Amino acid sequence: MRNYELMTIHRPELADDDYRTLVTETEEFLRSRGSSVLDTDLWGKRRFAYEIKHLNEGYYSVLKFSAEPDVVDDLDRVLSLADLVIRHKIFHLDKT
Repeated sequence: MRNYELMTIHRPELADDDYRTLVTETEEFLRSRGSSVLDTDLWGKRRFAYEIKHLNEGYYSVLKFSAEPDVVDDLDRVLSLADLVIRHKIFHLDKT
């Protein structure tokens, strides 16, 4: 298994509880595929440095997890199709 970090930006019109629920669903998605979630950091609603899809703010979250590469591919596909996710980025954390 490799270590990864996922940063996600959710739509700003979500309620705080709904945003937390979506992050929990992402964690459950990873666990259901044999991955382990190492850390979850909820940043809350923040303003963007520039406009994204006609929006000026969004809910940020960062997940650190261990997973196989095929699970990461599935996660990337699911997040790309999610309407409530504005942007996401998955980083492979190198052991240095």
